[in-house]
Amino acid sequence: MEASLPILYGLFASLAILQSLLLLLQTWEHRRYAKSCLKSGPSYQPSGRVLVCAPCKGFDIDLEDHLRAVLEQDYDDYEVTFIVESPEDPACPAIRRVMADHPWITARMLVAGRAAASGQKVHNLRAATARLSPRIEYLAFVDSDARPRPNWLRLLISRLDRPGRGAVTGYRWFVPERPTMANHLLYSSNCDLLSLLCQSSHYLIWGGSWAIRREIFQLVGLRSAWQGMLSDDLVASRLLRQAGLNVRFEPSCIVASPVDHSLTEVFAFVRRQYLLGRFYLRDWWLFAIMGYTLSNVLWWGNVGVLAVNLERKWFPLWIPAAVVVAVYLLRSARGMLRQDLVRSYFPHLKRPLRWARHFDVWLHPLAGLFHWLAVLGSLFGREVAWRGIRYRLRRDGKIGRFWRESDPAVLPLPGLNAPVVSAECGMRNAECQA
Repeated sequence: MEASLPILYGLFASLAILQSLLLLLQTWEHRRYAKSCLKSGPSYQPSGRVLVCAPCKGFDIDLEDHLRAVLEQDYDDYEVTFIVESPEDPACPAIRRVMADHPWITARMLVAGRAAASGQKVHNLRAATARLSPRIEYLAFVDSDARPRPNWLRLLISRLDRPGRGAVTGYRWFVPERPTMANHLLYSSNCDLLSLLCQSSHYLIWGGSWAIRREIFQLVGLRSAWQGMLSDDLVASRLLRQAGLNVRFEPSCIVASPVDHSLTEVFAFVRRQYLLGRFYLRDWWLFAIMGYTLSNVLWWGNVGVLAVNLERKWFPLWIPAAVVVAVYLLRSARGMLRQDLVRSYFPHLKRPLRWARHFDVWLHPLAGLFHWLAVLGSLFGREVAWRGIRYRLRRDGKIGRFWRESDPAVLPLPGLNAPVVSAECGMRNAECQA
């Protein structure tokens, strides 16, 4: 058995180096594509009325600045609907202030009410899209914890006018408010996922920054498909894939999103993303399980062989040491490529992000292990917490029950086909009740 160990380890080490090289090449391609898009984005002004839907709940970091950015787009023909659960939501004062400061923009605050059968965000989006004006040609969606650039909306819409194009999506770039371990782990994990995106996002939409043509939205029946669901973007991704429509990833529509979480909150957040994938896009969830498992087994396996070989002397010590160093440097080079993009995406954040960037480049084994554990956590359970509400999912992805974390009583579901009706409101800077 020991005679075959050098051969087996040679295969194991070769696989680790090969995988690291392939991931490095993938990140290189992401960087090349991103820089190309950022440098030569369309400068023309697309036409067509856009409804921007911005669901809000609670008070996010820099919320007012984010909402203000939504109302300061360099697009000529758009309106904004801010959707809240109730008039007492902490986001309401900020929404009223930014609408008052931008009277030339058609905007309204829609009170959607408490969700009865869907996730609160999905409920809010269904309320906002219940009765679309005949003038609306496009729908765009942005999260309240994201700050879009002034050209965000124009670039989203300009990329939609292609045959077979179902949607255009951006992504998030987390900005740690404090240099804590938890924030840096989340930052590094997010950068790792972002670097896997290229021109085609493989039918994956990120719900905090995306757009779709109204005719496609209605053709695939997205609003109806949202009924009873918890995830808005994964359901949209699944429908567009079934319809054979592609999703384009647009680097210029990446949005900055400030974060400040505890280690427990970060773990719960990452696990929730993958648990939703388990219910709504199972093939991509399985791909993530296999990918992160392989990556961590290869890295920590080589570290383990190096440690054991110090005592057992199966083969010369320099061999496993060289493999560990080679894999580490290849993955650090990948981190350098990712972090070089800060200069392109957010040059003003280069200095504030310096500690997070160093963490991603040099402490990637910790981030990789943490990410893997969170992915494995999605193997178990059906319950997730989201903005103060706990949901339990059924096997088909619909919500079986939910309850407010401030209220231990489980809220009854009146029926998964309960209608959501939005009030018509054509006034500027108005407040409407669903």
